[in-house]
Amino acid sequence: MKLIDVIIPAYNEAGSIGKVIQALPRTVREVVVVNNNSTDTTQEEAQKCGATVLFEEKKGYGHACLKAMDYLEKKEVEPDIVVFLDGDYSDYPEELPKLIDPILEGKAVFVVGARLKHFREPGAMTPAQVFGNGLAAVLMKIMYGAKFTGLGPFRAITYDALMGLNMEDKTYGWTVEMQLKVLKKKMPYAEVPVKYRKRSAGFSKVSGTVKGSVMAGIKIIGWIFKYSFK
Repeated sequence: MKLIDVIIPAYNEAGSIGKVIQALPRTVREVVVVNNNSTDTTQEEAQKCGATVLFEEKKGYGHACLKAMDYLEKKEVEPDIVVFLDGDYSDYPEELPKLIDPILEGKAVFVVGARLKHFREPGAMTPAQVFGNGLAAVLMKIMYGAKFTGLGPFRAITYDALMGLNMEDKTYGWTVEMQLKVLKKKMPYAEVPVKYRKRSAGFSKVSGTVKGSVMAGIKIIGWIFKYSFK
């Protein structure tokens, strides 16, 4: 049986983090929530649900993910598969088995949950998110021959593949960096459609603000062009 650990970066997600953790299948070995310097009770809510909670003072999605990866690397028994998931309860954590199936079947080492329109709740993604994801997908197709439809945060990757990517982005570019490096290294990948709903509480730290949307867009496009010259 494969060992599956889940990483959830979280900043001020006290209203939803418990729902995310409780909805995960019991086949998950460990849920690692990275409290990214929250000012609410995210840490306490996650601990109540049995998650391992790490603290990362430096704000940024990438900072949080790297903190969790460092933790996994030091475990006595490393996981076989690592799943990344947001803490806002927009994804459906119970769909994790569908996400890892291509890995278990030997068809891929990396799988992205595709937030296709007919699987999304109306309004679940802002116009800026829809445009940004579509643009990223088009650019990756043109420049790398990729078949990704977007940059969904619900994703699974084998532990060995993840560590081999030498991830470095600290903020908004984490998801696209991972996909670009998978493409560059010619790792087998797949997409599976997943459901997506409106946030259950709070607001998006990226798409929920003009500054966040602009900065994320710049970072994502920057990574895509940067890797086209490598």
